[in-house]
Amino acid sequence: MFIQSDDWTPKSIFIKQIIRFTLLIMPISRHPRKSKVFAGIFLSTVLMLLCSTWVTAQDPQFSQFYAAPLYLNPAFAGSTQQARAGINYRNQWPSIDANFTTVSAYADVYLEDKNSGIGAIVTRDYANVVGLQSISLGLQYAYQLSITKKLSFRPGVQVAVYNRSVNFNRLVFGDQFDPLTGDIKGGTAEQLNTGQSIFFPDLTFGGLFYTPNAWLGFTANHITQPNQSLIGGSSALPMKLSGHAGWKFFLRPGVVGSGIYARPSERSIAPAIQYRHQGNFDQMDLGLYFTFEPLIIGTWYRGVPFKNLNGIINNESIVILVGLTKRGKNDSFNVGYSYDYTISKLGPSSGGAHEFSLVYTWPIRNPRKPAKDKLIIPCPNPNF
Repeated sequence: MFIQSDDWTPKSIFIKQIIRFTLLIMPISRHPRKSKVFAGIFLSTVLMLLCSTWVTAQDPQFSQFYAAPLYLNPAFAGSTQQARAGINYRNQWPSIDANFTTVSAYADVYLEDKNSGIGAIVTRDYANVVGLQSISLGLQYAYQLSITKKLSFRPGVQVAVYNRSVNFNRLVFGDQFDPLTGDIKGGTAEQLNTGQSIFFPDLTFGGLFYTPNAWLGFTANHITQPNQSLIGGSSALPMKLSGHAGWKFFLRPGVVGSGIYARPSERSIAPAIQYRHQGNFDQMDLGLYFTFEPLIIGTWYRGVPFKNLNGIINNESIVILVGLTKRGKNDSFNVGYSYDYTISKLGPSSGGAHEFSLVYTWPIRNPRKPAKDKLIIPCPNPNF
């Protein structure tokens, strides 16, 4: 529930301006240690004030969104027709103190007799500089409906509970610095409301249409817009509406292995798009996936160049992905790494964002039972 990437929100814009101003004032003084003290006090004070107003206004996002299927859309629960487990990790702006980390783990299975998928997902978001944390646990259900022989629809729902907390003990205040040396000498006399925590329920709906080559999905998160305030006031979590779509062009297959162990390997190109709207703000991912099994390469652009906020054009980052897939007779394993190269005014000195994903799928059905004729979703990740 924190801004994990260069989300186009007033909070992210304001934080960027604060960081730039802090870095600017440090070399001005003839006394570098004192300028660092001032910069630290200034940054900590402003970020503490932010906690009393915005705190967590927008959701995090993963650059490898198709490697985080249950986070993207509950309609993906059970979409592999097998059992699946995965984990996603993202570290945003690692070169500065105001970095954000997200970890998400999930598991889902397909219930063939019920034409249904069930899943569970746990997500933790953490804002390092002020100790803001959000932990959520969601349970998902999706139903697989065949509309025609080549068109299927999967509606999905998620019921979740969130816990949000804050810890101001990471902040440093002016009375903790030695005025002569600039060293931190002890605790602060400031009285802070730290350790506050709140629980609230949440509801998400999603849907997914797909054919052998194409897919179109939509998700509505935070349907009830729950109150997320930590200080007893009213702070509704804005509803997030998102859409995702793509088309996979299959090329002439390759060959993996040799002799009796040889099998066809996928060769394909898949353009994809994701668009998100939350509150008054929008974000878009647009790019291509290249699959040359066992190698997967992706590149895409994040931003909304046709919209601007306060006269600033929303150009955020260029994302590069490299992944490997290992398929056995019935199971498969995927590992992926991506890097967000920041092209906004914050610049690459922030460290961009590093992201890792691991996904494993395996069969659970009775092999002696005839399989139902089901379409496989042609998303870029083979584990969909």
